[in-house]
Amino acid sequence: MTTIRRIIDNFKRYQFLLSQLVIRDFKKKYKRSVLGVLWSILYPLMMMVVMYMVFSQMVRFSIPDVNYFAYFQVGFVIFNYFSEASTSAMVSLINNFVLMRKVYIPKYVFPLSQLLFMGTNFVFTLIPLAGVIILTGTIKQISMWYFLIPVILLFGFMFTLGFSLIISALSVFFRDILYIYRIVLTIWNYVTPVFYHISLIPERFQPLFKLNPLYAYINSVRDIILFGRCPETQDMILVVGYGIVVLIAGAIVFRKTQDQFIYYA
Repeated sequence: MTTIRRIIDNFKRYQFLLSQLVIRDFKKKYKRSVLGVLWSILYPLMMMVVMYMVFSQMVRFSIPDVNYFAYFQVGFVIFNYFSEASTSAMVSLINNFVLMRKVYIPKYVFPLSQLLFMGTNFVFTLIPLAGVIILTGTIKQISMWYFLIPVILLFGFMFTLGFSLIISALSVFFRDILYIYRIVLTIWNYVTPVFYHISLIPERFQPLFKLNPLYAYINSVRDIILFGRCPETQDMILVVGYGIVVLIAGAIVFRKTQDQFIYYA
């Protein structure tokens, strides 16, 4: 309880700094950009259109009983947030070594600020997602299961934060991770059913694919939005379990290594 209270107190104390870091990154990203924040909507929308044309028309993937564009977009939005947030958080400590040398700041603030900053972009990507879902007539009726979506996304955020704390800490000591992680993300993207249905995987391998954390989060949201049903019990167990376990593991790794960061600046 003492540790939890200390974390809460630190969060309150550095809340202003956290908000300023998010604002700084937001301004930096759209500096000298004509369209500015509209790129947060246009970029994922254009990517979705391109991927849709490739996989639904050229490769001819199709999903039974659901619009493929809506199916793909749900997976793309969630995976894209994880990919961009974790990548930005991974280099956040390295990019802020100068600031860490000058004043004392809880070091977890830097990866956390990146996740919150990318969270603002994630909110903008929900606009084209909602448009596609409405225009394709995907939603037949709003069910009570929609109240589970914020819960699923919250645990997804916890998983992303815990994972980001681990790789951001490791990247300080092993810079090779900056290059290796790009390859890992590419592989992760292909083993996650973002643009294809898991039924395309040989049945004997499907249980292994379903253990993928991002599959659990994406499939749970798809069940609610695309099919109007409660997510599978196994998926919800994994959603909650991955969120809690990985966040705790990330906090432990980060706390045990953070005092050594300054020596590797």
